Amino acid sequence: AAPSTSKTPLKKKASGARLWMRMDRAGQSELIECDKNVIIKRVSIPARDLRILGPIFSQSSSILAREKAMIVNLEFIRAIVTAEEVLLLEPLQQEVLPFVDQLRRQLPHKSPNNNKQSQEQTEPLQDQLPFEFQVLEMALEVVCTYLDSNVAELERDAYPALDELARNVSTKNLEHVRSLKSNLTRLLARVQKVRDEIEHLLDDNDDMAQLYVTRKWIQQNQLAEAAATATTTTTSNSVTPPTVAQLRRIGSTRSGSIVSNNLQFQDVEDLEMLLEAYFMQLDGTRNKILSVREYIDDTEDYVNIQLDNQRNELIQLQLTLMITSFAVAVETLLAGIFGMNIPCSLYNVNGIFGETVGIMTAFSFVCFVIVLGYARWKKLLGS
Repeated sequence: AAPSTSKTPLKKKASGARLWMRMDRAGQSELIECDKNVIIKRVSIPARDLRILGPIFSQSSSILAREKAMIVNLEFIRAIVTAEEVLLLEPLQQEVLPFVDQLRRQLPHKSPNNNKQSQEQTEPLQDQLPFEFQVLEMALEVVCTYLDSNVAELERDAYPALDELARNVSTKNLEHVRSLKSNLTRLLARVQKVRDEIEHLLDDNDDMAQLYVTRKWIQQNQLAEAAATATTTTTSNSVTPPTVAQLRRIGSTRSGSIVSNNLQFQDVEDLEMLLEAYFMQLDGTRNKILSVREYIDDTEDYVNIQLDNQRNELIQLQLTLMITSFAVAVETLLAGIFGMNIPCSLYNVNGIFGETVGIMTAFSFVCFVIVLGYARWKKLLGS
């Protein structure tokens, strides 16, 4: 049966009140609207930890362990996970809805056949991950899928745009590639933040062990039971109540033999395997982004080579026109000399005009060929 989702009536928003969704390990959920003081008392975390889930740190990624809870801030997923429930901030946002669906589908539901399971909720389960790790796994899956889909969409847009830019360097194509490069830089930073946070946890076994909220919850319950048993025994035997140190020894003996020796290393190994799987997935996503960026860099180099070649051709054309202008200027100079009112016997010779113009033109052409050959000899012009 689908989990019942009871929505509390939305009252007038109090100062600092925000919308949360509470879901327990049985899949039962409800929407609540409360301020930070209620959340602090409910999960027993410092007030400064709620700032991590605030808008200021919304673009950061962090997975923090506290005494009774694990704080998850991955992209758009901001949640507080205890051994018995998860509190999800702003669950109605469009990006968060897939995570909510994952929680409702995968968390076990209450049913008449689960009575035996409900009696064993205090027992550590060896065949599955603890509740907080199940929630963490779903959060990482949703975030990694979201980032990977963004990278796939970027690849679909980037490669055709880059190929078009290589064929036709225009302002429109350059602007399109610039926009794609900006999106790529932002997406790479987001992937890198999540990847770095997982890498930070993988580098420290103590931090991973502290994330096991269920173990600490079981140890506290067993310590309380041991203390209650010791108190009952000493009271019935009229013996002086045990000291705090004795209770610690009793509790540590039971919890150490039952929980620590059997679970600690195994659970750290399970969490390490879980984080490594998503670290490899994020690393693959990061490599895809780097491949796109490398393709952009290669395309930019190719475009720059094209532009440099066009500039060289323009310079060569300009130099050729300058040589031509020089040759024409020589002929113009000679024509200007003969056009002056200076007495000259050549003016009285009939039919000499055509020969003079031909000689001046030939001389200018010879000057053009000489200068052009010199420019080619100096490799100022292409072959």
